Amino acid sequence: MTRPSAFTAPGRFWRGNLHTHSTRSDGVLPPEEVCRRYRDEGYDFLALTDHFIGSYGYPIVDTTPFRTNRFTTILGAELHSGAMANGELWHILAVGLPPDFAPSDSPDFHPKPGQETGAEIAARAVAAGAFVAIAHPQWSGLTLADARAITAAHAVEIYNHGCATGCDRPDGAAIADLLLTEGRRLNLIATDDAHFSEPDHFGGWVMVKAEENEPEALLAALKRGDFYSSQGPELRDVVVEGDHVVVECSAAVSVVAMGHGTGAKAVHGHSMTRAAVPLARLNDSPWLRVAVIDAAGKRAWSNPIWLR
Repeated sequence: MTRPSAFTAPGRFWRGNLHTHSTRSDGVLPPEEVCRRYRDEGYDFLALTDHFIGSYGYPIVDTTPFRTNRFTTILGAELHSGAMANGELWHILAVGLPPDFAPSDSPDFHPKPGQETGAEIAARAVAAGAFVAIAHPQWSGLTLADARAITAAHAVEIYNHGCATGCDRPDGAAIADLLLTEGRRLNLIATDDAHFSEPDHFGGWVMVKAEENEPEALLAALKRGDFYSSQGPELRDVVVEGDHVVVECSAAVSVVAMGHGTGAKAVHGHSMTRAAVPLARLNDSPWLRVAVIDAAGKRAWSNPIWLR
């Protein structure tokens, strides 16, 4: 029997958004108001991740004044340095950065000769203690070769709500699955990437299992993979038992298990809160992940489960 750590770790689930912008970069609301809106929407925590470039003053915004006894914040930024294959600048999410994280030589949103590569700044962020994710692969036009280069990342954005509402390019599943098939041990996050200039907020989040709603505990849980991602549905348990994966969840119409290549199997029904998905069609994949879909088409995603 194999069960992801999110469903075995001590503590409870805390809801948070890991990708958000304010007037410290290209968002339209000041940091205090961004934090207030997430707090009053019932979120437990928020990472404000303004764009870490020179024209904005390389911001790592101090959100500690906006913490309360029921809402906390994690310091972070969206890092930019080096060119992807399409010639555009890298976007790398870093949550849990120290306030004195050294700037790259990135004066604006255009790559500059001699600056750090995306892989180098991602590795430097991880070394500084951050949880690092490859942001919005579909929106970025990321190639598989690009994604392979970021060897230090903990995760890939499987869903970016701002990229859904702004340009219908929200997906990171294809890149994530190809990296998983190559043996990369990456997890999956859903985020907002909220700027509050369009309906790009409160649409994708992580549910992090930790004993306390404190930045250090949440960050450690993210690095361990003690979380799942959602647009609405709840995952209550996921366990591989023999030749099935058994999923307990809020009411769903489909529960899907996916593995490498064409390996996938779905179970469909009405208001399902438990489903046993047979794994024979996953073609002996060394990993699998689960998606739950509700009647409104909203999804929740488990992190990959490594079977061997």
